[in-house]
Amino acid sequence: MKSFRHPARPKKSTLLIGPQAVWQALESGQALDRIYLDQKAFGTAIPHIRKLATEHGVPIQMVPAAKLDSFHVVGHEGCVAQKARVRYQSLQDVISWVVERGETPLFLILDGITDIRNIGGIARTAYCTGVHAIIIPDKGVGALQEDAILTSAGALEKITVCRVTSLLKAIDELHLNGIQVLASVMRAGTSIDQADLTIPLALLLGGEEKGIYPALLKAADQQVHIPMSGDFDSLNVSVAAGMMLYEAMKQRRHA
Repeated sequence: MKSFRHPARPKKSTLLIGPQAVWQALESGQALDRIYLDQKAFGTAIPHIRKLATEHGVPIQMVPAAKLDSFHVVGHEGCVAQKARVRYQSLQDVISWVVERGETPLFLILDGITDIRNIGGIARTAYCTGVHAIIIPDKGVGALQEDAILTSAGALEKITVCRVTSLLKAIDELHLNGIQVLASVMRAGTSIDQADLTIPLALLLGGEEKGIYPALLKAADQQVHIPMSGDFDSLNVSVAAGMMLYEAMKQRRHA
């Protein structure tokens, strides 16, 4: 039987309490990981919070009052925000920056990876193998907070992270910039070492439970697998990422 771990409760020092504090943080441009709003929240500040959150790309999570009460803070008035340890960047800005430097883009797209230990391990390897940015969705991914940063050995505070509202739209944006998307699929016909990883590229990996979302697989330009000599279902996603990124680094060094 599988065991499931409940997400750790955010530390109080990482929280902004109440609509006014959250509103001011958004107006000042402070980096926020996400905003928790009571499903029945009301008041003059709420519409402004929604508008500013949309403009700044901060996800809002509608929750029951019990969720906010579980943070053990007082005076939240139906609104709590979590400060971000990672400052997210615009995907197009990062692409433009990479191209202007005369470098060949290498991105990593994470779909449905919720285990922060895996995210931390992936970020650490990505930073060490020259990945320009990790692309994550604003929902369905583990929070990039203290534990994730710890398991990444601080790499999450060094590598660029792009948080997008839709991975499908992000793939469209990559395609418009001449960047191909290569998806890791266990039963793909092409081996990772047979693919050309020296081109402008984004590697797409999915969570171990559900894999890559079908629509994302369809949008990818190519599917590859990691060859294995043993008969086993799959590799740990962090290990798989490391193998793929090492192959990309090796090819690019010899290109």
